[in-house]
Amino acid sequence: MKFGFNAPTAGHLAVPDALMRIVVEGEKMGFDYCTISDHVIIPRDIHARYPYSETGEFPAGARLDRHEQLIEVAWLAAKTTKLRLVLSVMVVPHRPAVLAAKQLADIDIFSGGRLTVGIGAGWMKEEFEALGVPDFAERGKVTDEYLDAFVELWTKDAPVMNGRYTKFSNIDFSPKPVQKPHPPIWVGGESGPALRRTARIADGWYPIGVNPQFPLDSLPRLRAGIGKLRDLTKKAGRNPDKMQIALRIQSLGSGETRKASDGERAMFSGSMADAIADLKALRDLGVGHVDCGFGGQTPESILEKMQAFRSDVVAKV
Repeated sequence: MKFGFNAPTAGHLAVPDALMRIVVEGEKMGFDYCTISDHVIIPRDIHARYPYSETGEFPAGARLDRHEQLIEVAWLAAKTTKLRLVLSVMVVPHRPAVLAAKQLADIDIFSGGRLTVGIGAGWMKEEFEALGVPDFAERGKVTDEYLDAFVELWTKDAPVMNGRYTKFSNIDFSPKPVQKPHPPIWVGGESGPALRRTARIADGWYPIGVNPQFPLDSLPRLRAGIGKLRDLTKKAGRNPDKMQIALRIQSLGSGETRKASDGERAMFSGSMADAIADLKALRDLGVGHVDCGFGGQTPESILEKMQAFRSDVVAKV
């Protein structure tokens, strides 16, 4: 099992010195990857429902100075040597398909093949409108077509696409990404469309367990979700055994035991021993990657929590 941590993209911890210290020290500690989130701008008035809170409110702490995801990832690639860089997640419709494919290919090249392209269709209608991208209601179809465009551009010597949202032919797209056939694609999201998208084209599924509409907050629920994905992958004519499973967790071993709405203990609630047992159970389910955020107001406090996680949890899994 591989473990990751969140690299700040917003607020005072995302200034260059603090960000570099957290990421470089995390690499030295032995973490396998870091995650980088994606919002280009944050509208002042948000009426869209945030998927990962009970109230649907976007966290107040996210309304801060913010970096563009792909530029930050490219900068982090230059500051590290072996840490994988996981987009968590890139909102695919936010950027034109050919431009995004080129930026991602270059990041993979300059990082020496350390990019994982976590993707999502997006949830914030107001951000779509501000960016002037295809209509929010079409985001699922746009995402599917852009992913097909990425793969076409990354793998074909004479790429061609005549889609509804993107068209190209008679172009040279080079150099190609370092990773073959292309950087791994992980699909974020817990809904039926996200599972079908994963089964059709992705290398991995990357859900968050706390979506109230599609909860995966207990071991039985996650087991059922993985089973459904395996069935869909098989129906898509692909090998489910090759599908990677990654999980983003929000908190770990808080000491408070909570019940999920299915009556089971909520994963990662309770003691640290419970959290370690959950990680072992996830490993047995085929979950190969787990990452979480380590809250704190200073790089020192975050690094202290990261080191404790390495010694108190990872060493025992």
